[in-house]
Amino acid sequence: MVRLQVIGGGKMGEALLAGILSSGWCEASAVRVVELSESRRDELVAGYPGLKASADVDSAEGTILAVKPADAPTMAAAAGATGGSLLSIAAGVTLAQLESAAGAEVPIVRAMPNTPALVGVGAAAIAPGRWADSATMDWAEELLGSVGLVVRVAESALDAVTGLSGSGPAYVFLVVEALIDAGVQCGLTRDVAEELVVQTLLGSATLLNRSAESAAELRAAVTSPGGTTAAGLRVLEQQGVRAALIDAVVAARDRAVEMGGEIGRTS
Repeated sequence: MVRLQVIGGGKMGEALLAGILSSGWCEASAVRVVELSESRRDELVAGYPGLKASADVDSAEGTILAVKPADAPTMAAAAGATGGSLLSIAAGVTLAQLESAAGAEVPIVRAMPNTPALVGVGAAAIAPGRWADSATMDWAEELLGSVGLVVRVAESALDAVTGLSGSGPAYVFLVVEALIDAGVQCGLTRDVAEELVVQTLLGSATLLNRSAESAAELRAAVTSPGGTTAAGLRVLEQQGVRAALIDAVVAARDRAVEMGGEIGRTS
């Protein structure tokens, strides 16, 4: 029996795997990845020496379910039959759906992490299932806490978390792309523009994290009346950037709800 089993060797599964191993939570030899693609299994084993990889679900102390939502009930059933706690990161798939598939009294925690877990600065929320006791929640928090921030919420909040922090890195990367393009349009080389934008993003996030001031207060502090920043912010507000970001989070949340409903119709 391995200490941890990760069902699904895709982007998010690997992000958690890499972050967990980098944090020292366990050794690669204590982890099994279940992945149907043989070439992908070979790639993961080559990238993480000592890692076990298989096409079949087997017994484990705990399992992370990192598959597409449509595959989650089937894989939850397979994991439930082998014992151990189950941590699902399948977007939109409810605890009721997972528990129905996994069988009675399987301790399940539903979570929504994000890809910055790959570098140890992820953001995740977790919610307990019917049979997830405090020890199970502590296990899930310890596991995800090894790769970033973890908050505990009611399951009803998880779709909102999906839209905000789960999908959030993609919104940030899109903003970064646009700022780099803007730097190039203003005459900078792409390499210089990218270097400045990435450092600006890193510095701004670090400042916000370490400061006692809110984002609004920090924005006001850098915005001199009639200055360059005020001119730029005026354009962003005129173009509806704030509203667009709010709408993006709401749309992602609503899609997470829809995905859960689709599972219910096909199960």
